[in-house]
Amino acid sequence: MPGPLHGLKVVEMAGIGPGPFAAMMLADLGAEVIRILRPGQGDDLERRFDVMARGRRAFVLDLRQPESVRSVLELVARADVLIEGYRPGVMERLGLGPEVCLQRNPRLVFGRLTGWGQDGPLANAPGHDINFIALSGALHAIGRSGEAPVIPLNYVGDFGGGGMLLAFGVMCAVHEARSSGKGQVVDAAMTDGAALLGSCFYGLAAAGKWNAMRGENFLDGGSHFYDTYACADGKYVSVGALEPQFYAKLCEICGIDDPLFDQQMDPRAWPMLKHRLADVFRTRTRDAWCALLEGSDACFAPVLDWDEAPRHPHNQARKTFIEVDRVVQPAPAPRFSRTPSSVPTVAPSPETDLTDILRSWRAEDPAPAARGAAGIATH
Repeated sequence: MPGPLHGLKVVEMAGIGPGPFAAMMLADLGAEVIRILRPGQGDDLERRFDVMARGRRAFVLDLRQPESVRSVLELVARADVLIEGYRPGVMERLGLGPEVCLQRNPRLVFGRLTGWGQDGPLANAPGHDINFIALSGALHAIGRSGEAPVIPLNYVGDFGGGGMLLAFGVMCAVHEARSSGKGQVVDAAMTDGAALLGSCFYGLAAAGKWNAMRGENFLDGGSHFYDTYACADGKYVSVGALEPQFYAKLCEICGIDDPLFDQQMDPRAWPMLKHRLADVFRTRTRDAWCALLEGSDACFAPVLDWDEAPRHPHNQARKTFIEVDRVVQPAPAPRFSRTPSSVPTVAPSPETDLTDILRSWRAEDPAPAARGAAGIATH
């Protein structure tokens, strides 16, 4: 099946991290995404290992050459979406800014992804995921009490607060354009996205149910019933027994009858309860605890590494991971009952001739200036 976005035409100005992730999501769900690479870009990684480039064709363009810019504008005239992740002003300097592109195609959704956003005092400053989530308040909240903040890989800024935000934003704009006939610019900033992911916690803080002390709240590792524990074999398990009935089941299965555990929601008791629960989990191996607790109402799961996760029976049953050219990787998500996604393919070798794409992407009413040469300079 082609997926729910079959027929959507997307131009991706290839970058790193969150932009390719957003484009991968769109391609996974059936969009035809054309990657525009700079000369030499992407040569540092074998294609089958570049998971975020899967499922789409790539073309090498030297955007310093006028004929290459004209070819991008020909694609734009036929596209539904363009996404880019350059610093503010770069697309304008290339002659591919929103004004130019929307003049060629008034229905175009022009998706822009940056760390700080298109405006504001830091808009033109360099930065990376760690900086963007630091400014949003997210990084401060992650880690153990009394210790430095812990970097949550690039999940919060680049991918959750960046790539996913952009993919969601452009699809919202596509939906609106189909009724209004007008495109628009989508300004997706990772600082905004990371802040948005913290909506729940800003609300809890305002209500006095969450404090700014890292690792001392009920969902950040401060409580004993929502944490990870080492087992006898040095592997870890996770416990999320938040509700009273699940907490009671955890204590029951673990054979805990200590009256101190009745003080589940008393933060003053959490440090002692954490030590005692840690002692309990050290008495068995991780697999032994899985045999007792996995699938029960105790809200339990083993902490799996990159190799173990694809082999877990639940992930195998749902086909959460797939193998593409011998590379194990996450499958497209979410799932659709009527228009399921196809298995993605490895990105083919970059090409230099856009002729067949331009022929298949017929413009409804291309501007005369858009009918330029399709050959691409690569020097």
